[in-house]
Amino acid sequence: MNILKHRIISKQGFRYGGALQISFIHSSQDKVLEVCSQEQEVVIALGSNVGDRVQNFNEALRLMKKAGIHITRHACLYETAPAYVTDQPQFLNSAVRAVTKLGPHELLSAVKNIEKQLGRTTGIRYGPRPIDLDILLYGRYKIHSDILTVPHERIWERPFVLAPLIDLLGSDVDTDVVACWHSLAADHGGLLSTWEKLGGEYLVGKVGMRRVLPIGNNLWDWSCKTSIMGVLNLTPDSFSDGGKFQSIEAAVSQVRSMVSDGADMIDIGAQSTRPMAPMISVEEELDRLIPVLEAVTGMPEMSGKLISVDTFYSKVALEAVKRGAHIVNDVSAGKLDPLMHEVVADLNVPYIAMHMRGDPSTMQNNDNLQYDDVCNQIALELHSQIRDAESSGIPAWRIIVDPGIGFSKNTKQNLEILTGVPKIRAAIGRRSLGLSHAPMLIGPSRKKFLGEVCSRSDAIERDPATVAAVTIGVLGGANIVRVHNVRYNVDAVRICDALLKEEKS
Repeated sequence: MNILKHRIISKQGFRYGGALQISFIHSSQDKVLEVCSQEQEVVIALGSNVGDRVQNFNEALRLMKKAGIHITRHACLYETAPAYVTDQPQFLNSAVRAVTKLGPHELLSAVKNIEKQLGRTTGIRYGPRPIDLDILLYGRYKIHSDILTVPHERIWERPFVLAPLIDLLGSDVDTDVVACWHSLAADHGGLLSTWEKLGGEYLVGKVGMRRVLPIGNNLWDWSCKTSIMGVLNLTPDSFSDGGKFQSIEAAVSQVRSMVSDGADMIDIGAQSTRPMAPMISVEEELDRLIPVLEAVTGMPEMSGKLISVDTFYSKVALEAVKRGAHIVNDVSAGKLDPLMHEVVADLNVPYIAMHMRGDPSTMQNNDNLQYDDVCNQIALELHSQIRDAESSGIPAWRIIVDPGIGFSKNTKQNLEILTGVPKIRAAIGRRSLGLSHAPMLIGPSRKKFLGEVCSRSDAIERDPATVAAVTIGVLGGANIVRVHNVRYNVDAVRICDALLKEEKS
């Protein structure tokens, strides 16, 4: 006699993704009731604490796509202490939202197959594993069978699961989905209430749970201190120091000086992005960049330091990362090269997505300076570009946000950005809570608006004003400051970090 093994307990809300059908899937032993529709939105949690944890995640995401699980949004990446069985290495945890045509048991079979491909075997329950994939939510359904329960029954007691799930929300754009997910959690008081009961944001950054961003072979916790990014321009026409560091010897000397002064990162750019700057070709940019990049990566002083390549060309990004660059810094957030997001996704490196309208030659045109609310519109436009990056395969846990001070903004708007970092984060959070936690970079260094406010026509004379601007930005929540004069800004940042630490204690 056939046994009904898979039972839908209840359906929340209305149908999603077209007509919903209930069909019976027959096997030689039993009947299984499967949910079939044009498309269902699902949430899958990821965990790993064996081997190269980040690579395990990268490979799991690749195999999900291959299996017909199309990822649309990524949570932050968390390093967490093990639960239940505590004598084991720390975990990396995250979650993704995806759409799939797979029924719930088909989806379960797909994720179990991915776990097997990545080397997971039956072991101690809650014990070490190279990858752990759990179906947290499936459309608007509560599902119960002898092998699958959705929502996942232990969501409500696990901060390392609930935090990534919360990251995937965004109230302004997900009204239906969020309402449904909250209703699925109604027995526990709703998702946000449950998260707050567990400790909420207070848990993050404490012992046992921290947000991290993979860079090279390390996991970077950007909440520990503000990072200083030193600027190295290899151009003859940059607004501040064009022509000074075109030779390898001069460039290496400048890097040595910036590192000695306290720089954590060096941002190397071989194409000017000053207002009205003409674009040079990929080949010319590479000719300027590669010899210096190779020399800088070979410097003993760069041990433990990071190198960022400032480019909007995907080919330059590819060649730079091949030669040791750790980060791609794109002033156009992918607008000036349609292949940029796809290339960076394959490189598996952090991506700085900056807000700009137009290109360097047009960004200060009157049309590009029109904003009703500069902070809200930056958030909206930048979020749109980041969603494109995510769709191309760049996880949110690799993205750094830059509001683009000085790029398609006037003096008043730049000042609003400096004081509006919290507002920008909040506006991004209304669309993606996870992205609102992303590291934020600001780059006011020696910009024209500082000269206009302080009556300093010479860019080098704007260093004191830069210190003031950096101070405001860091106290507002910026995590990285991009500056020309590292020495002047290091102490300012240390004071800001000390104040922020005192405020949290």
